[in-house]
Order: sequence, then structure tokens, then C-alpha cells
Amino acid sequence: MPFNVYVTRRIPEAGLDVLRAGVGRMDVNPDDRVLGREALLRAVKGRDGVLCLLTDRIDAGVFEAAKGAKIFSNYAVGFDNVDLAAASKRGILVTNTPGILTETTADMAWALIFATARRIAEGDRFVRAGKFSGWGPMMLLGGDVHGKTLGIVGFGRIGAAVARRAAGFGMRVLYAEAGDGRAEGDSAAGAKRADLDALLRESDFVSLHVPLIPGPPPKGTRHLISARSLALMKPTACLVNTSRGPVVDEAALADALKAGRIFAAGLDVYEQEPEVHPALLACENAVLLPHLGSATVETRARMAVVAAENLLAGLQGKRPPNLLNPEAWIRQSKVLSPKS
Repeated sequence: MPFNVYVTRRIPEAGLDVLRAGVGRMDVNPDDRVLGREALLRAVKGRDGVLCLLTDRIDAGVFEAAKGAKIFSNYAVGFDNVDLAAASKRGILVTNTPGILTETTADMAWALIFATARRIAEGDRFVRAGKFSGWGPMMLLGGDVHGKTLGIVGFGRIGAAVARRAAGFGMRVLYAEAGDGRAEGDSAAGAKRADLDALLRESDFVSLHVPLIPGPPPKGTRHLISARSLALMKPTACLVNTSRGPVVDEAALADALKAGRIFAAGLDVYEQEPEVHPALLACENAVLLPHLGSATVETRARMAVVAAENLLAGLQGKRPPNLLNPEAWIRQSKVLSPKS
């Protein structure tokens, strides 16, 4: 049977091609921007399925507007933008795209490690401003990466991938968990478990890879990195965040950077994205990227295909491979097979 689906923002053509071949009607947000609330509510009405993005707030109001929809496929590995409980209550399946962006995001974390340690962004600005008049022994001195201690907070797939890369630089690797995170184990690059405070005190580089879990530590991860956390770090240390923005207290981080309590920070995500704390914008020792963790042609195309395949599976009455709320699948199955 033909299906009616909506895509909240244009994704790579590989994913749209999958949908074109499997649905009867597909509408795509024609503008390269996040839909406003009212536009989103209008767009999802009467749809059998929706392919949404991490920038869309998918809550009870959206599910109510999409009454009758079978599935929302989230084009992201993180899903803190989706109210799973509200979806499950209505028997709506929700999926994500895990695993695909693991290696690419780990690459980005390492790009930020090097950029912060060796002052890459500062050097680029220095040259472009016409300040480079020749080599000097004290110009823009940074810190070594090889042989140092790397602390990884959150040791799931991405954290473990970051750890494996450290072996090539002869680094000691520590890891700590936060919230309800699950560790991949000590096998990645000989990583050793430590409590968070010890990791912060001992690490030369701290890389964050935890999900955003509502509430403060220890159960939640909002402001996991706070003024207290930053005070534990070495003044020569660098902080890298490619996870979720609210994990870091940006005001506290800006204060630490300005005061020299840590050496540098590299951020790909922000508390109030796309807004960046004004104090961070003023910090020369902050490397700031526009959420590029998975931004390679290959990875984004694969994410699009998997998100589309998840959507089609749910529409066709199959259990999607990346289902986040199995209770909704059970509910749908009972509706389809009331005697089972």
C-alpha cells in the first residue's frame, strides 16, 4: 500500500532515493532550516511516518498532531530531542542511526584534540591577520599530544573508538562513565577505568562522549562539566566536547579559559544550539565548530539510508532494526494481531 511520509529537512539523496522507491507520497521541507513549531505541527498531520532530525523537538504535541502515524525515524544517534515515553504511550515507533557515525565522530574528537593542543585555529587567524613575520622560538607554543594521558568520559562506541586511536600516540588512556552509560570495556587501547574526579585530575586531554541525560550528576549528565569539575583539571589540560552541549556549563568553561585554569577547549556542540555563549566567543583558546561531528559525505549518506530503511520497515509492519522503544512495537503488534 502507498505510504504518506514527511521529511523535516533535506537529507542526502541516497536516503531520499530509498524513500521514493518505497512510499507513495513524500514531502520534504524545501528550506534548509529547522521548521518552526506551528509549521512542524501542520507538516506531520495525516502522515504515516516522519523522518525527523535532532534539531526537531518531537514531543507529545507533535505526536498528537501526527495521530495515526506508525513511526518517527530520527536522523541521528542521539535521541534526546524525542519524548520516547510520549511516543510509546501512543504506540508510535521511534528509531535512530547508531554505529554509523562512530568512527567519523571519533575522528572529529581527535581533530579537536590536535587543534586545541597545537593552537591550530589561533595560528590560522594569526596568519590571515598578517601577523606572521617569520619563525620565532616562542611563537604560539602549544603542548605535545604523544605520550600524554587521555581521559575519556563516556566509554560507549565512540569513546572506545577515540581510545583506540590513542595507541598510535603512545598515550595512557583512562575512562569514566556518567549517568547510565555502558562501558565497552578495557580492551580499547588498554584503557583503564577511573572515577571521574581522578580522571579530571590526571588527564592532559578530556574528551566527552556521554548522552544527554536530564538532571544533574551523578544520575544525569547536564552540567557534568561544571566549575567544580574544571577546577580539578590541570592548567595545561584541554577539554573536548563532541557529545551534547548541555553536558558542559559554558559560562563556567569560559571563566576557566579566561583565567587560565585550563589551557584550551574544543567544542562541536553547545548548550543553546545554535547560540554560543558570548563569553566563549571571546576566548582565543576556544576552538568552536558548528556541530560537524558526523559531517562527512560518506557518513551522512549512510545515516540517510539507515534512517530511510528504519522508516520503511516500520511502515511495512516490520520491526525496525534500530528501534528505541520496543514497548511501542509490542503495542502495535497487539493491535494488528488482537488474538495473539
